[in-house]
Amino acid sequence: MKAYAKKYILKFKRPSGTSRGVLRQKETWFVILEKQGKYGIGECGILRGLSIDDRPDYEAKLNWACKHIGQGLAFLCQELTEFPSIQFGLEQAFMSLDANTPFELFPSNFIQKESPIAINGLIWMGSETFMHQQIKDKIASGFSCIKLKIGAIDFDKEFKLLEGIRSRFSSKEIELRVDANGAFGPEEAAYKLNKLSKLELHSIEQPIAVGQWEQMTLLCKNTSLPIALDEELIGIYGKERKRELLVKTQPQYIILKPSLIGGFSGALEWISLAEDLDVKWWVTSALESNIGLNAIAQWTYTLQNKLPQGLGTGSLFTNNLGSPLEVSNGKLYYRKHLSWQSNLIEGLCL
Repeated sequence: MKAYAKKYILKFKRPSGTSRGVLRQKETWFVILEKQGKYGIGECGILRGLSIDDRPDYEAKLNWACKHIGQGLAFLCQELTEFPSIQFGLEQAFMSLDANTPFELFPSNFIQKESPIAINGLIWMGSETFMHQQIKDKIASGFSCIKLKIGAIDFDKEFKLLEGIRSRFSSKEIELRVDANGAFGPEEAAYKLNKLSKLELHSIEQPIAVGQWEQMTLLCKNTSLPIALDEELIGIYGKERKRELLVKTQPQYIILKPSLIGGFSGALEWISLAEDLDVKWWVTSALESNIGLNAIAQWTYTLQNKLPQGLGTGSLFTNNLGSPLEVSNGKLYYRKHLSWQSNLIEGLCL
């Protein structure tokens, strides 16, 4: 068996704002396995500035994994604990190689009967006008769950945007989630969460920056707005350390991004611990191309989680790989009549 990796730069259709800055492009890596004329492909979806494996030796470690591919997935993942995105790419690649077709990793009704996955519509940070237009577009497109990234513009302006939605749509009509990406200071977070709770929001993701377990514990204990831990899960290794975080902070939700937490195996460990502790969860992609998004979506469907998932990022890029994934009326589908963009795929596998 041979293995090699190729870098691919995804280009945003328009700059996308977060509390950590504006994204214009996103680096990703594809791992391709070849065995007896058959190919498998997986995506190592690294997020610069956020992924724990955003390190100078990333490419060297990826090439090391390709060189030692014959050692098998279990050995490689054990050696790559500190490189969760590479773990995730290798998981996909091995499954892809073994599958009947390279992109049908988890056979289910998601593929066979085009059963959809409910997803949230994502609103990016920007000017008040830009965010308002996105909200109108998502509602017009049939989304019943909308997630807004907040923390970049004035809080009062963001509150008015949310207040405007809630004045037109009740919480039964439109579910509103917000993602602060750690933008609130610990001293102001409780006040802001209390104010936001008056709008009957579903939840807020990562209100304060990571690593402040004592402050996060107090927020989760006293909040009237459910809190979802997101970035907080990154870089937490080992089952006992993961349990310690959940027991300590007692969040209402956790959010699982396989690229950032050790692939499917790492995410399943978090799910098992969360369910033991009565912590709810959902799955979110992390700006992967359609290669990684497809794998995450197929896996997510098998989990049968009824909450809207965060899997609507496939249309963000000008040069994404064409795929059967399609968003329609607030749901993600795998359309069998659509095909993968064969010329790009073949180019990767040369």
